[in-house]
Order: sequence, then C-alpha cells, then structure tokens
Amino acid sequence: MKEIIIESLYRIIKVPYQFFFKNSNPWSITTKELLQYPQESLAFHYGCFLLKYNFNIQSSLEEHDAYHVLTNTGITVKDEVVMQFYLLGNGKRSPFVFIVIATGLLFYPFELKNFLISFQKGKNAHAFYYLDFYKMLPIPLKKIQETFNIN
Repeated sequence: MKEIIIESLYRIIKVPYQFFFKNSNPWSITTKELLQYPQESLAFHYGCFLLKYNFNIQSSLEEHDAYHVLTNTGITVKDEVVMQFYLLGNGKRSPFVFIVIATGLLFYPFELKNFLISFQKGKNAHAFYYLDFYKMLPIPLKKIQETFNIN
C-alpha cells in the first residue's frame, strides 16, 4: 500500500518538478540508438536499463535513469529512496531529493541504517551528480564508476 501512495505522489509532483526545476535540454537520442553504442559504454547500459524495465526516455529527466545505471540501483520505491540518499551524500541538493528522502523516512523508518550506508557511499564517491551524462554516453561504464569511486 505504501508503494502505491509513494508512486502516486511521484506522478503528482513529476510534471510541476519538470516544469519548474528542470531546464536542461532533452537528449536527442532513442533507446535503439543507445543500444548501438559499444557494449561497455554508458549509453549501451542505459539502453539496457530502459529495455529491462520497459521504460522510455523521460524528456529533461534523462539523468535520473543515468543515476540508476551508474549506481546500479533498482527501481522499487525503497531502491529509489536508497539512491536519493546516495545522491544526497554525493552533494546533490534538489527538492526531489529531499521529498523522496522525507517520504522514505516516513514510510521506511526501519531502513534508516541502509539509507545511512547509502549516504556514506555517496559521500565517499567523487561528486558526479552534476555531470553532463549525455556527453559521457560513449565512455565505458566501468571507467566512469572507477573514476568517480561509485560503488
């Protein structure tokens, strides 16, 4: 039940968040084009992520799925909270991060230890949350993860 509530909240805030806080240009690429990159590239892994979960590229929110790929985070509600704690530890400060974290603490108080572990992992990684992932699509995923100490 709590997952349904949280997913409903996400759907409600997504459009206003996109309108007011996301002013980046949408990526001009398709999933099919992502999959044409070399298999070790961020692009290929991004495309596989989209296919695996039957997702489409979300205009101006593309970096969100790139975070999932880079941090190897799943897509459950709890996974999303874990990833946002990671990003907070990495230095990302946005209304979305704080909304997801507050909601996660409210609905998953017994997961606090896991959330704090994720926060520490994000803190130990070199800041990557602000990068232009579109320009990094050809770079091997492992190289990016190693360079930024993402684990």
